Amino acid sequence: MMNTSRVGWMVRFAVLVVIAAGISGRGLSLGLLAQDRQGSQATQLPRPDPEFQGTIGRTYEDSEASYPQPVKAPAGSPNVLLILLDDVGFGMCSPFGGPVETPHLQKLVDGGITFNRFHTTALCSPTRAALLAGRNHHSVGTGVIIEMGTGFPGYTGIIPRSTALVSEVLGDNGFATAMFGKWHNTPEPDISPAGPFDRWPTGLGFDYFYGFNQGEAHHFYPTLYRNTVPVEAPATPEEGYHLTEDLTDEAIGWIQNINAADPGKPWFVYFSTGAVHAPHHVPPDWQGRYKGRFDHGWDRQRELTHANQIAMGIIPEGTKLTPRPEELPAWETTTEDERKVYLRLMENYAEFMAHTDHEVGRIIDSLEASDELDNTLILYVVGDNGASAEGGLEGTFSELASLLGLQLGLESTIDRLDEIGGPSSEPHVPVGWAWAMDAPFQWTKQIASHFGGTRNPLVVHWPAGIKAKGELRSQFHHVIDVVPTILEACKLPAPEKVNGIPQKPIEGVSMAYCFDTPDAEGLRTTQYFEMLGNRAIYHDGWLACSRFGVPWMTAGREGDLLDTPWELYHIDEDFSQANDRAQENPEKLKELQAVFLEEAKKYNVLPLDSRMSERMDPKLRVGGAPPTSWTYFGNNVWLPEPIGPQLFPRPHTLTASVTIPEGGAEGVITCAGAFSAGWSLYVEGNTPAFRYTCFDIADVTIPGTKPLPTGEITIGTEFVPDGSVEGGGTLTILVNGEPAGEGKLKRTLVRHGLEPFEVGRDSITPVDPAYADEGDFAFTGTIKQVTFELK
Repeated sequence: MMNTSRVGWMVRFAVLVVIAAGISGRGLSLGLLAQDRQGSQATQLPRPDPEFQGTIGRTYEDSEASYPQPVKAPAGSPNVLLILLDDVGFGMCSPFGGPVETPHLQKLVDGGITFNRFHTTALCSPTRAALLAGRNHHSVGTGVIIEMGTGFPGYTGIIPRSTALVSEVLGDNGFATAMFGKWHNTPEPDISPAGPFDRWPTGLGFDYFYGFNQGEAHHFYPTLYRNTVPVEAPATPEEGYHLTEDLTDEAIGWIQNINAADPGKPWFVYFSTGAVHAPHHVPPDWQGRYKGRFDHGWDRQRELTHANQIAMGIIPEGTKLTPRPEELPAWETTTEDERKVYLRLMENYAEFMAHTDHEVGRIIDSLEASDELDNTLILYVVGDNGASAEGGLEGTFSELASLLGLQLGLESTIDRLDEIGGPSSEPHVPVGWAWAMDAPFQWTKQIASHFGGTRNPLVVHWPAGIKAKGELRSQFHHVIDVVPTILEACKLPAPEKVNGIPQKPIEGVSMAYCFDTPDAEGLRTTQYFEMLGNRAIYHDGWLACSRFGVPWMTAGREGDLLDTPWELYHIDEDFSQANDRAQENPEKLKELQAVFLEEAKKYNVLPLDSRMSERMDPKLRVGGAPPTSWTYFGNNVWLPEPIGPQLFPRPHTLTASVTIPEGGAEGVITCAGAFSAGWSLYVEGNTPAFRYTCFDIADVTIPGTKPLPTGEITIGTEFVPDGSVEGGGTLTILVNGEPAGEGKLKRTLVRHGLEPFEVGRDSITPVDPAYADEGDFAFTGTIKQVTFELK
């Protein structure tokens, strides 16, 4: 702000200019009384255009120029690096007593402070939205992942314009901003070439985005976007490609270019890995490093981790190790074949985490090399929720099947142990190992009622702003507290208006008060939790909670959501949530239940909904009546599958009008999905064929019975369901309306994973291994149009 003597001088000068203008007729000064309104402007974003500070005469010789200057961040603002890992349990990494060695994370722990009572929401998209908005996940419409959005305010998957993200606030205040990795906060219908793009990262304050837009990615064959355009991975697995390494290279390169272009400009990077979310993919040179390290089993591993945590002071002396849920088997009861599978899956999971630490370490090393580490505020959230139980009780070779309600079981993995971690696998650990990685707490990801789902370490590293080194902080905090912490460190107010829209108040509280005051009284006294019907309320040192179902049951959860029992814990004295006091203190339980209901009404938590895979149906997110027909033109259509035709297991026809050249044609006419699950209508040797791939349990190839004629023809299919719960039925290939092949599909799916719907090619991984050596197997004829109709 200008001081009063400066303003007074300007007023006197302005009077002289006005007098002179009246005498000479040469114009007058504009904007001389303007002030640097940093405080008031920062609450209205974007800031108004700057007022002209010069003078205007009749020609430029008797005028004074004043070129508009860009908005600059407050002097001394740190860079901000926000790191978020995926599906990492509290007890997985070595700095927190876990079995996976993470030396680069340890370096940040030793040079900063660690919060051991920091909490997430128990699921992906909700944590990410709350993390960036500084408001509760239901307040920002993200009560569940975007693929499960419904038509209730807390569950749309649409972040409201009244809750601007920290990227928008920092970007409009002079920071360069970029996001690398897993986004998972664009409404699913908007992930399309037609947009709209205002809720993609680049529409929500990020100057640059490189990563993927859905809940997970194949780490060898990802579906990638640069800003809003789909792009191919820069290399193949055979050439050494891995997604985490690619994201790291991109982030380092972006930071270096920003520093080269404008060394004084602070930046904000949100580095959100797909790791260690399934599929657990590990580069070949990292495989085998943990062989034999878990032979003692999951029960013993929790005991070892618990002992380490107490010895290291990560958890208080006297903290109890919570018991194994009765729904999980003891390690000693597992068979030899089961152990063979379970151990390989866990070794692979650990190797994935170790590799991830190495890649994050490369970013830290690059900052140190460029002398930027000291004034970079690093907030490292070690997991967006607890370790995941979505691999089922037996683990799985294909985690996508589990998310779609199919538990493939031991047989999916036992004969393919050597493939685990490689490009042909999509592996996930069994629940026992996920539970072990959440030690000392109960339960896992999804279970918002217990800390196994919601408690993740937070490491804060900022040598220029925090004196403490290697210290622990035990104040109770939540992911919504990150945004106000960043704003306080950057000396910026929360905006009152963004793009003309009044903003909801920030619901988090800054954690900066305890950066250098370890014993400061915690400022967060109340926090609700809710996910898929699992709910809890923290209030004044107590926590009441109620769990519904088990997290590996992804479809068909049964029971009365409102009749589940409640538990009560005095967590100020019971760090691990081990001593249920509901029976001895019913009045306290009743008091907290009332607080939960009050918070639930305030933050759009109601209505409660325990469904999971049932909410994955894209038709739930279609305004008005869902479409019953789709038509596409040309040989080059690429859409995310949920934006394309919604076919199986419903009766439908597919009709492609094509031109077959002299000598015949080959290639994919249309397809959706990937090598593990999907469908494809293609031509090989000038003969049509149809492939339905379903996780190796219901794969069917239907060959055509005769070659295609040349010229303009139609090729299509007709599917007639058999009424089975598996969604099976008869599929007939049609050429010019006449049958040309028929077969039985044993099982079909509502959706087929991560890869797109396409016309004219199969561009990432082949649905049918028969054409795996043909690249994208582009169709060599001409496609006029392809029409799908529900019958």
